[in-house]
Amino acid sequence: MGDEHVPARNVPATELEYLTLEATDTDVGRAGGGSGTVTPVAAKTEFRLVLSRFLRHRAALAGLVVLALIVLLAFTSIGWGPIPGWWKYDYTDFATQLTDGGAPTLSLWPPSLGEHPFGQSNEGRDYFALVMRGLQQSLIIAFLVGITSTILGTVIGAVAGYFRGWAEGVLMRITDVIITIPLLAIAAVVANSVGGGGILFLGLLLGLFTWTGLARIVRGEFLSLREKEFVDAARSVGASSGRIIFRHILPNTIGVITVSATLSISGAILLESALSFLNLGVKSPDTSLGLLLQQYRQAMDVRPYLFWWPGVLIVLISLAINFIGDGLRDAFDPRQNRAKA
Repeated sequence: MGDEHVPARNVPATELEYLTLEATDTDVGRAGGGSGTVTPVAAKTEFRLVLSRFLRHRAALAGLVVLALIVLLAFTSIGWGPIPGWWKYDYTDFATQLTDGGAPTLSLWPPSLGEHPFGQSNEGRDYFALVMRGLQQSLIIAFLVGITSTILGTVIGAVAGYFRGWAEGVLMRITDVIITIPLLAIAAVVANSVGGGGILFLGLLLGLFTWTGLARIVRGEFLSLREKEFVDAARSVGASSGRIIFRHILPNTIGVITVSATLSISGAILLESALSFLNLGVKSPDTSLGLLLQQYRQAMDVRPYLFWWPGVLIVLISLAINFIGDGLRDAFDPRQNRAKA
């Protein structure tokens, strides 16, 4: 292997580059060009470095705690499927009359949930159970959209950026066409078309139209990284395209992919809320946070808590996920480590 593939001495490399150099060294060893041993510098894994920097990001940790508590509360309170919850009411239970006019019984001091902590809906349903059901549906849709769009955006961007040529032309023209159409318009048509297909189907279909931003980011990263020396070194020892993509280039883009995934989940929460508010998302008799806002928007003057509870949860989830995304961005940024070295 020529000298042009050997990293210069005394030049700081990112920890991601250490991992790819380690993988390249292994390839060289397999090809008979070296021992294939791991250098001591590469012993400290990227995961540990990222985790240590993430744990120092207070806002991200706070966001992670808040999000975990919200998810835990949503799926343990009223249960999920055959798994029962600890709350005594179900979102389908109706009362013959409202207790104290349906006002919330939640008390911060002395701490007490009371009979109906979030109050009661106009139909006499326990509003805490109803909000928890809406929270479950919104979270499932958001994570489905985030996972689907992340997978599609990563694959399409990687293929376009690495192989170039006709593959890049076709995939990027498809991406440009989808980008030119307003996302809310696409989502409204998709949501209205699926009808009673359920939240799983709705989340997957929405994910098929929200991957374009990540695809362009990943394509740009691959276009840059495919020309680096460690990729040339991997090619020179006969590494396949699949191994180069997944072993050498993709680890260097995992930071932007992870951050984009968190932001897509946050955006999906707002997208689902907007669709349900327009009565184009989750349909009654089921519910979601956006649908609760739509159903009780006229109660702002007389019973504002019916509007505020789902609204506050939407804001908390979005802020928590955005804080987590900021923490991940800083954790994957090698300059954060160098500045403190």
